[in-house]
Amino acid sequence: MIPKEILKKVKQIEIKTRGIVNDILSGEYHSAFKGQGMEFAEVREYALGDDIRHIDWNVTARAEKPFVKRFEEERELTVMLVVDISKSSQFGTSEQMKGEIAIEIAALLAFSAIKNSDKVGLILFTDRIEKYIPPQKGKGHVLRVIRELLYFKPEGEGTDVAKAVDYLNRVCKKKVTSFILSDFISDDFAKPLQIAGKRHDLIAIKVTDPRESSLPDIGLIEFEDAETGELIILDTSDLAFQENFLQSTMEEKEELDNVLKQIGVDLIHIHTNEPYIHPLVRFFKSREAKYH
Repeated sequence: MIPKEILKKVKQIEIKTRGIVNDILSGEYHSAFKGQGMEFAEVREYALGDDIRHIDWNVTARAEKPFVKRFEEERELTVMLVVDISKSSQFGTSEQMKGEIAIEIAALLAFSAIKNSDKVGLILFTDRIEKYIPPQKGKGHVLRVIRELLYFKPEGEGTDVAKAVDYLNRVCKKKVTSFILSDFISDDFAKPLQIAGKRHDLIAIKVTDPRESSLPDIGLIEFEDAETGELIILDTSDLAFQENFLQSTMEEKEELDNVLKQIGVDLIHIHTNEPYIHPLVRFFKSREAKYH
C-alpha cells in the first residue's frame, strides 16, 4: 500500500508538470526529437512538385502514368530516464533539493514523451542499479514511474554514472533517447558514455546547488560528505580557501563540459536556485535548430 502522502505528492507533480508540458514543452519536445527514420505510407499519383526520386517505376509501368511513393516520419521514440538517487542528491540550500528538482524534470520529460505517443522507461541508480522499469506507453505507466521516483528507498549511497550507463547499454539493444539526471559527482564515466553514445541519443542533465560552488563567509563550519560520511572542518572566512574552492568548482565544470562535448553528449546545466524550465526550453530550441 502506497502512503497517502506519496499519492498526494504524485498528484501535485502531475498537475504542475502536465501544465508546463501542455503550455510550453510539448511542441518543443516534438520538434527537438525526430523519429527513428522514415516509413512507407502509400503510393499515389504523381503531382507537380513531387520528388522524381520517389517515383515507383513498377506501379508507373502498370498504370502507364507516374506514381510516387509517400513516406512518413517514423515518430515513435523510446525515452529512458536514468536518474541519480544517491545521498548527494538529497542536498539543497534553496527551496528544493537536487533530487526533488531531478524528479520534477523527469516527470516533465515523461509527460512530454507520452503526449507524443513515445515509450518511457526508468533506471534509478546510486553506486549500483537500484531499479529498472522497462519502457511502456500511457499515463498510468508514467504515474508509476513518478511513484517510484518519490517512493523508492535506495540501498546504495554513492554515485556511479559509469555503472548506470553500462546497464543502459545492456538493457536497451535498440536506439533510445536517454536523459541522465545527476550531479555527476562520480569518476571515470567518459568512456562508458562515449560507447553508449554510439548507439543511443544521450542528454546529460547536471543538477547543482549554488553552495556547491560558492560558500558564505560564516567562519568555521563542519561538513559531512553525504555519500561517505566523512567529516571535515572548513574555515569559510579564509580568502585563500574561498578562492581555491571557487577555482576548483569552475575547473570541474569546465572539465565536464569539455569531456561531454568531445564525446558528443549534450549537456544541460540546472541550478536549484533558478527555474529549470528556461534551460530546458533553450536546449530544445537549440536542438531543433541544429537538426532541422
